[in-house]
Amino acid sequence: MRIEEDVKLDYADVLFRPKRSTLSSRKDVELKRTYKFKYSNHQWSGIPLIAANMDGVGEIEVAKNLAKFEIMTCLTKQHDLKTIKRNSSVKGIHQHLILSTGTSAEDYKRLNEIMKECSFFEFICIDIANGYSDHFSKFVGSVREKYPTKTIIAGNVVTADMTQELVMNGADIVKVGIGPGSVCTTRLQTGVGYPQLSAVIECADAAHGLGAHIIADGGCTCPGDVAKAFGGGGDFVMLGGMFAGHEEGGGKKVKKNGSQLIEFYGSSSNTAITKHYGGLSDYRSSEGKKVQLKYRGKIKDTVQNILGGLRSSCTYVGAPSLKQLSKCTTFVRVNQQYNDTFGQE
Repeated sequence: MRIEEDVKLDYADVLFRPKRSTLSSRKDVELKRTYKFKYSNHQWSGIPLIAANMDGVGEIEVAKNLAKFEIMTCLTKQHDLKTIKRNSSVKGIHQHLILSTGTSAEDYKRLNEIMKECSFFEFICIDIANGYSDHFSKFVGSVREKYPTKTIIAGNVVTADMTQELVMNGADIVKVGIGPGSVCTTRLQTGVGYPQLSAVIECADAAHGLGAHIIADGGCTCPGDVAKAFGGGGDFVMLGGMFAGHEEGGGKKVKKNGSQLIEFYGSSSNTAITKHYGGLSDYRSSEGKKVQLKYRGKIKDTVQNILGGLRSSCTYVGAPSLKQLSKCTTFVRVNQQYNDTFGQE
């Protein structure tokens, strides 16, 4: 047993230190990024936000609306070939879509079936809760071998060593985050995790040193957190809870005390596992929860709020573009992020 004594930080533990800026308006900030990926050599341009592959978020209707902003959507693993072919709009927004898969034999079969018929998909996300197994690394390598021109995302991990391992096995992008999500209970159920800002900083450094990229996945509660994820070196930021509860997600609506609510649940929750896999096996437990969110209406309003916050963050630290944000970032440690006398809006 050993204990790491150095401080690890979450988004709520820091604020940006403001700096002198020559920008005259938030509208002058450029949020689009262009990336070229290590193995696929594929070039992508857009706003590097990603809707998470969770029920009610990683849906085709969400993707269609986010694509208007050049934002990406990671489809849930339940999008099979039949579902994809039934939605003719998918091909038209393929550059902003990510196909998800697990690592089971059944998952691999589904992936190959879809890629055979829908080769326009450019991104494959190999997604499991615990990316620290040898089996996972080898699976990433096998997918890289079969699909050499596709951009492969792999995760989740939270440390530099495993980021490097996944990149060396063929991942163009590593997904970073264990336990920070709003409906994730992994930290309570297992005691495992890593403060998200520190994970992003350390994994970004490891990935960038090898010419690869990372996704900061989870832990964002407000636009300021999204900006901090980019400021810490994240190339992309994946959002679940912040993109949940909207009309386009198609979640189950319920009425309670005169308000309209939408159910939202973690991918490892009992609700999700029962819905998609027939229930929990006797050797595992739920690592997610179900909540009821206030219905948020159209997703475009939430997107505009997030993008407005990002532009404002850049102006405060003197960054003319999102690309420059991490270079202009100095974080200060704090004990309180905001004055909560009247709660949070």
